[in-house]
Parts: sequence; C-alpha cells; structure tokens
Amino acid sequence: MTAEVQKYTREQIESLELAPGSEHEQLEGLVPTLASDEDLKNALEKAFDYRGDVTLTLKSGEKIEAYIFNRSTGATLADSWVQYFTPSAPDKRKVSYAEIARLEFTGKDRAAGKHWEDWVKAWNEKKAAGEKNIALHPEALE
Repeated sequence: MTAEVQKYTREQIESLELAPGSEHEQLEGLVPTLASDEDLKNALEKAFDYRGDVTLTLKSGEKIEAYIFNRSTGATLADSWVQYFTPSAPDKRKVSYAEIARLEFTGKDRAAGKHWEDWVKAWNEKKAAGEKNIALHPEALE
C-alpha cells in the first residue's frame, strides 16, 4: 500500500498558515457589577486575561492599581486569590478574592486593535513591494 502525497500550491499553504485570531471583549473602562460570588470570579477571570492594569478596591477601602498575572480559584472566595504587580512595588503580591469589593478596568488595553491579521497584511505588503529581510517590530508602549 502506498501513501498518496497531495501537492499543494504556495497559495494553499499560505492560506493554511493563517489561523483566525480571537476576538477580545472590550473591557477598558468597564466596572463590572459584583452582586454575587460568581460575578466576582468571572470578573477576576477577565482581569487575568486583560492586557492592562486594573484597580482593585478592597473591603478595607484600600485601592490597588495592578497588573494581574496569576490566579487560583478555590472552593470559596477565601480559598481563591490573584497575584499582581503594582507600578510602585517591584515584588509580586497576592490578595484573596474575599477581600475584593470592586474591580475596575482602568488601565489602557495594550493590545487593543492589534490583530494578527493586520500584522500579516503589513508583512505581505512589504514582501510584495520587494523588500528583503522584512522585520515588523511592535509599537512602543508609550
């Protein structure tokens, strides 16, 4: 039994290499309602995926501007936590879900409007123009 090898054109291969990007919910400026434990868990899950800073208001009244980079969801809010960085402290910090009263998506979404398809389009335009050693660099953050 011989395996038949299918031959693809360059265009077919290139079309297979471009996977569709995922849509991101517009969160910048959002202040979710935290009426239930589930609301808080869902909001903190979104904050984990967010590409900008959030402001956490704790039940003590303390406000923390932070970038959330890790989380663990336990059986209860007291068993759940988020880990974050703040602009004013170089070390990682952690806070329990049970301590959080309010969440605001206050920081700029650093990846808003930046889609893989746009990057590929720019690369293809440079390639079509005959450029060699094409390198597309990310925009400066600020």
